[in-house]
Amino acid sequence: MSHDVILEAVDVVKHFGDGGNWLSPKPPVQAVDGVSLKIRRGETFAIVGESGCGKSTLARLLMRLLEPTAGNVLFDGAEISHAKGAKLKRLRRDMQFIFQDPFSSLNPRMSVGKLVGEPLEVHAPDMNADDRRAKVAELLRKVGLRPEHAGRYPHEFSGGQRQRIGIARALASGPKLIIGDEPVSALDVSVQAQVINLLGDLRRDLGLTLVVIAHDLSVIRHMSDRVAVMYLGRIVEIGTAQQVFATPRHPYTQALLSAIPSMEGTSRDKKPAVQGEMPSPSDPPSGCRFHTRCPHVQPLCKSQSPKLHGQGHQVACHFWQDIAMPPTESAPPNRSDRAEARFALYRAATTGGTVIHQDKKATTERT
Repeated sequence: MSHDVILEAVDVVKHFGDGGNWLSPKPPVQAVDGVSLKIRRGETFAIVGESGCGKSTLARLLMRLLEPTAGNVLFDGAEISHAKGAKLKRLRRDMQFIFQDPFSSLNPRMSVGKLVGEPLEVHAPDMNADDRRAKVAELLRKVGLRPEHAGRYPHEFSGGQRQRIGIARALASGPKLIIGDEPVSALDVSVQAQVINLLGDLRRDLGLTLVVIAHDLSVIRHMSDRVAVMYLGRIVEIGTAQQVFATPRHPYTQALLSAIPSMEGTSRDKKPAVQGEMPSPSDPPSGCRFHTRCPHVQPLCKSQSPKLHGQGHQVACHFWQDIAMPPTESAPPNRSDRAEARFALYRAATTGGTVIHQDKKATTERT
């Protein structure tokens, strides 16, 4: 395992169900089937796909909330697929999880101070009460809340504030990696932006590695370094965010991107690129699992399962070189001077630059 790789999955498989019995056979659900990937230290890695494609199950396998049916998961070079006892407790300190629903994931009977301080009681038992309260106050400030919020309860906060509490709780043990399963999908759009920017700031300031599970491609494009596209339990494309969004190679990735509304309120491609629904994971198609919905299907696709091809930007498609790339997005419309000034301020804040105001327009300059 390379030193810059913090988390690795090697041919991970997870099937649910025991197959029933001879009177009532039930095929197992193949939620994850042979997934291999490497997540680099300090990056934001996204896993995207339709509901039911297995991305949440994969997240729980990476987190060791589930044991794989086959394959291995390595964290910092150590195998964790079957970690138990003291080893699992140490792992929980270094890996934390942000759940989708910021209300149901927080105990309503516990104050915010207790919720955020509980990981400190588990992983830093020698810390006294005063130091623990000071640490909780620091964590709340770090996620944009006030120290006096420690005495309140989850129902007294908005959805965005509750998600910030969940993030503060995840940060309490000082983790190296945080996995977020749809961390902003339950929030309003304006609050989503706040939480996304918060996660980006924390990753930069604390040196965290983020793994984000999502189906909202606009969110992923904004916050991710690399993206893996998942379909019916398998990775079909993986690359940098720029590669996946600008030059999608797999027909399924192209179909997902074609469904993103444009600035004019219509999809990028008026003709739908894919038809039908995803097959059942308990009875997946033979060969390429996408062939039942692929507009470019050929006989080989029905009999032989493709492997990931390429270096860096990889795709699992037999004929990806013959498939035409979709048209790229048109340039964004001209913005007003005031809007340009706001975008310049944002760019400066995120890149560490300064802003120079000239003739009511803002330009950025690297410090």
